[in-house]
Amino acid sequence: MSRRNRPLAAALASLLLAAGLAAAVAARPTPGPDLVPAKADANPGNRDVIVHLFQWPWASIASECTSVLGPKGYGAVQVSPPQEHVVLGGQGYPWWQDYQPVSYQLVSRRGDRAAFANMITTCHNAGVKIYVDAVVNHMTGGASTGTGSAGSTYSQYNYPGIYQNQDFHHCGRNGNDDIVSWGDRWEVQNCELVNLSDLATESSYVRGRLTAYLNDLVSLGVDGFRVDAAKHMPVADLQAILGGVSGAPYVFHEVIEDSAFPPGEYAGIGDVTEFRYGDVVGNAFRDANLSNLTNLASQMALSSGDAVNFIDNHDTQRNGRARLTYKDGQTHALAQAFSLAYPYGTPQLMSSFTFTNPEAGPPAASNGTTNQVTCGSGWECEHRRTVVANLVGFHNAVNGTGVGNWTSPSSSRIGFSRGNIGYAAFNRDGSAWSTTFSTGLPAGVYCNVATGDFTAGACSGSTVTVNSSGQATVSVAGNSALAIYTGAMVSSSPQPSASASPSPSGTACTTVAVTFESNTTTTTGQNVYVAGSIAQLGSWNTANAVAMSSAAYPLWRVTVNLPAGAYFEYKYIKKTSSGTVTWESIANRNHTVPTGACAVTYSETWNVTGGTTPSPSASPSASPSPSGTACASIAAAFSVNATTVWGQNVYVIGSVPALGSWNTASAVALSSAAYPVWAATINLPPGTTFTYKYIKKDASGNVTWESDPNRSRTTPTTPCTTTYADTWR
Repeated sequence: MSRRNRPLAAALASLLLAAGLAAAVAARPTPGPDLVPAKADANPGNRDVIVHLFQWPWASIASECTSVLGPKGYGAVQVSPPQEHVVLGGQGYPWWQDYQPVSYQLVSRRGDRAAFANMITTCHNAGVKIYVDAVVNHMTGGASTGTGSAGSTYSQYNYPGIYQNQDFHHCGRNGNDDIVSWGDRWEVQNCELVNLSDLATESSYVRGRLTAYLNDLVSLGVDGFRVDAAKHMPVADLQAILGGVSGAPYVFHEVIEDSAFPPGEYAGIGDVTEFRYGDVVGNAFRDANLSNLTNLASQMALSSGDAVNFIDNHDTQRNGRARLTYKDGQTHALAQAFSLAYPYGTPQLMSSFTFTNPEAGPPAASNGTTNQVTCGSGWECEHRRTVVANLVGFHNAVNGTGVGNWTSPSSSRIGFSRGNIGYAAFNRDGSAWSTTFSTGLPAGVYCNVATGDFTAGACSGSTVTVNSSGQATVSVAGNSALAIYTGAMVSSSPQPSASASPSPSGTACTTVAVTFESNTTTTTGQNVYVAGSIAQLGSWNTANAVAMSSAAYPLWRVTVNLPAGAYFEYKYIKKTSSGTVTWESIANRNHTVPTGACAVTYSETWNVTGGTTPSPSASPSASPSPSGTACASIAAAFSVNATTVWGQNVYVIGSVPALGSWNTASAVALSSAAYPVWAATINLPPGTTFTYKYIKKDASGNVTWESDPNRSRTTPTTPCTTTYADTWR
């Protein structure tokens, strides 16, 4: 919980209490002989990746540990506070009610003690640890008097059987008990955080209560704690509280850096949250400026061994500090993947529920009980995205290795190796990055786990061949990543050319199994085909084009037997169920089928040449029209580089009916799949001059036009495709 995210009701209550309160300053007693040294800083272990399943109920976490987290290599789950909390039905059961403890009974809106214990056992059986978000600085706020989630009655300074008035700070420095001067260390640690009753953690009685709560959790198998609002408690108090906890739990502290609190002072009693990480890395990926990440550690407040890194957390998502959140889609996913690939700190990944109101609680029943998780039904599940989940295994494999072979040919593209175990590259450019990387890896064929799963020696995504010099020639699609490592090798022997497989016993092959792979995004109803100049590829007849499989989407794949030594040309096309065809708008691709191999793979990206070299006998680059007839329509691929705010979408509108005839209600929506590039393919009449613009619309129907003048184009009569790539102005 963050001081920057004031619960609304508590903040208002603190203002009302300000008038008429005494200004007496409560002196903090000096810690006495009950001070117990904290145990040595525990290490999270080799499987150290933490995923914060924010507000997930216990039964759903148990299931996720078994089906996803354990198999993917996640080390631990940070769970939301499990103790009894206030119930604020009149305020819609906001998320922050869970950060106002009523007692230390393990009954919350996510489940009871038995469900909590079962979750721990199930997750341990899957190899996943449990870290509790521990709220030990305070109890409830002044606006929260009532009955808690376990049925306990309470008022702000009276929690029967636990605490009474004398167990809290009543600083009164500013006419009330609230913190006013955030640069005053004494106030921050002795006054109330937005009217939340501040525990006197220097008291031996209070320390004993808090230690007993943490020991109860440890007795159930809890492996560690994230200490909420840690900087509101002196290090000495936390030392005493944690020093009495059994075993050696892993502990990390929430410390928001400011002039009064260098976060490093808490590093002696655990790791510390590094808030700068989300600022620096989030900005780099948001702005497509990755090149300065090579000196990441020098931009942080904490050393790598003391830091827990994160792109966003539940507070920064809501208080505006997060540069990226789940709402940024693929860009956010790439930033989280980078946090796993690059060595700094212990990675913590966020898994959110969706929200528009920052106060809103998780998906819930009418009584506030949290719904079980179904990803996509109010639960975002960012940790399941392929480029995130599969990079956890990469991180585990390369843990402890350094960075080498750094390359950054432009600010939006970086690549680096991790020892001789892994190699990663990130492309925040809108177009593909085709190059030869020096990976430092052993020769072999590797699964690109950023695009597909590696299971039982097979790869569902694209593969990368590393030669005996450690080099790999690869095309990394726009706004995507590459990640290969020795734990995901399809073969330990590189194939001799273009992923070609040698023929058995050195005999010549009469036919060759040619695998076509195309990284291609589609809209609903579209499928991808390969069409070419020879009979096996339909002889340019789109009705006979070869359908490709989307099992590893956005990678489409098909294997076709072609005659050895044959020269052929081809392109990829998209077809809808109604028969509408969209051709690639590049020169025809071409190859000669090898004669010394029985199999070959061509890995390519839609509208990217991928290094194919036209033969002198190649036909014109135009996509042939069916049966050689004139084009009935032109498939115009519109794209615009345009940034938006949450809730906005981008449309194209113009002077012809296919573009809405300047009626904003009929403008054509563009896809944000490659954000910040928005794109759509629209069929326009051939040989027609038209004008157009791009607009932004929000959910309320508000329209923002780009600046004048209108754009103008004339569609061709042949070929049957064209591309209009623009930038918002």
